[in-house]
Amino acid sequence: MAIPHDWWMALLGGGLIGLAAAGLMFFNGRIAGISGIWSGLWFERGDQSGRFSFIGGLLAGGVILRLVYTPAVPDLSQVSWWQMGLAGLLVGMGTRLGSGCTSGHGVCGLARFSVRSLAATLTFMATGFLTVFLIGRAAAWL
Repeated sequence: MAIPHDWWMALLGGGLIGLAAAGLMFFNGRIAGISGIWSGLWFERGDQSGRFSFIGGLLAGGVILRLVYTPAVPDLSQVSWWQMGLAGLLVGMGTRLGSGCTSGHGVCGLARFSVRSLAATLTFMATGFLTVFLIGRAAAWL
């Protein structure tokens, strides 16, 4: 099977994300905010099977992509476990502070023309750009 160029993969991935978000809204009346779905598994009652299925589908999609297209998986050999754990903790704190994540605000909220989601998306994008810049500078200093 011929693998399409990177921009085709990005277009396909973005389309699938949009389709999944629209499907969840159409069939369940819920916003596809991954952090909300994930935290709902642990801290809320009701619809646990739907939440579990959604998270399981995300994980299965990643495993299938890894089996079919290995360049899609980043090389994490240069990142220590404590750095990944710290990054995950900071992302989790940010989603609580911002009342949502990139999927809830960036995909679903912007599609609904939510001003609050626009502010959140601009904030986490700017923070991401700044983090990459600072880590790049720190790597140059070492």
